[in-house]
Amino acid sequence: MSRPRAFWAERLVPESLRAPVDPVQPEPIGSRTRNDWVVDIIGFLFAVGFGVLIVISMLNDNANPLSTPVLVIDVTCGVLACLSLWWRRRWPVGVALSCVLLGAFSASATIAGLLALFSVAVHRNARPVLLVAALWVPSSAVYAIYRPQSEALWVVVLVAVVCSLAATAWGMFIRARRQLVLTLRERALRAEADQRLHADGARMAERTRIAREMHDVLAHRISLMALHAGALEVRPDLSPEEVRETAELLRSTARQALEELRGVIGVLREEPGQEPRPAAPQPTLSDIPRLIEETRRAGARIDFEMRVDHPHTAPSALGRDAYRIVQEALTNIGKHARGTAAQVRVSGAPDNGLHVNVRNRLPVHAHAGPALPGSGAGLLGLQERVTLAGGMLVLGPDGSGDFVVDAELHWPA
Repeated sequence: MSRPRAFWAERLVPESLRAPVDPVQPEPIGSRTRNDWVVDIIGFLFAVGFGVLIVISMLNDNANPLSTPVLVIDVTCGVLACLSLWWRRRWPVGVALSCVLLGAFSASATIAGLLALFSVAVHRNARPVLLVAALWVPSSAVYAIYRPQSEALWVVVLVAVVCSLAATAWGMFIRARRQLVLTLRERALRAEADQRLHADGARMAERTRIAREMHDVLAHRISLMALHAGALEVRPDLSPEEVRETAELLRSTARQALEELRGVIGVLREEPGQEPRPAAPQPTLSDIPRLIEETRRAGARIDFEMRVDHPHTAPSALGRDAYRIVQEALTNIGKHARGTAAQVRVSGAPDNGLHVNVRNRLPVHAHAGPALPGSGAGLLGLQERVTLAGGMLVLGPDGSGDFVVDAELHWPA
């Protein structure tokens, strides 16, 4: 089966123009790969073979007989030119200049000189290439004077100029093509690196989103469980029915927390290419009363009022943001101000925006029992969520002794 063109193009690229295999320990300049050895051997045999044919043709030329001293000089210079091709990768300009000098006294060095000129055109820029190519004119003129031919001097010089220009043009074409291939390779590598950065950024953004959702959901559920357990701790006089009801609330809240945790972990465990799991339903604006009722059942005192025009038509993102704001505010109250009364106000309409206000009295005395752990990431997450939604969030204690979470969200028509 025939090899594709790209395979042979890659095989013929010299080591000096290739990207190093190991970027930490690149191969030294001038080292040959197996492909370089193959190309160099073929070039050497090609130059030797044509040099032998040129010598044979000169020996059979009865019109211009070749004397023994001239033959010895021609063969010696030809052999030296062919041997110098082994160093054309390390010193291409030096080898090409030596071949030009040897070619002034040897016809058998012509092919080796053209290969050396070709190497200069491949490995160097235009200035040394044109210099070496220009030296072929006086070199051919010296050879025509050194060994007179039946052809006129201008014919010999013209043939030398045509051959040198052909070798130069071919080498420059190969160099330009290889540089284009390397440029395209670098662009492909950069595009691949950019793609990896984009994928890493998307993965990090998704992990951040999942972490935020996990904090918003689980922190609230666990704080409710702590409130239920605290009610059992501080009320030893509860009737068996009330204890059973509180235990049922604990079990229900724990089951909901486990289900939501299972959904988040299921998203994290999805393999690439696997069909995504159905997304869990996100809370909406209409779910805020249910959230208030669940928190009240845990023993919290909440004054709630919701005056929203057409809450069922609110955008899903707006409803989710408002729900998370109320949820995080109530969670923080349960953590840091247990026993204090809270006030929740939600109002708004399309084109007028949505206003969410949650306030509670700052606790005067520390609550008995260990405090629930908190890192402050919830309020930072709220600030980020509201900022991304194009709204405004103000939180902290006000002058009246209340801690206030006040958010203004944009509600498009």
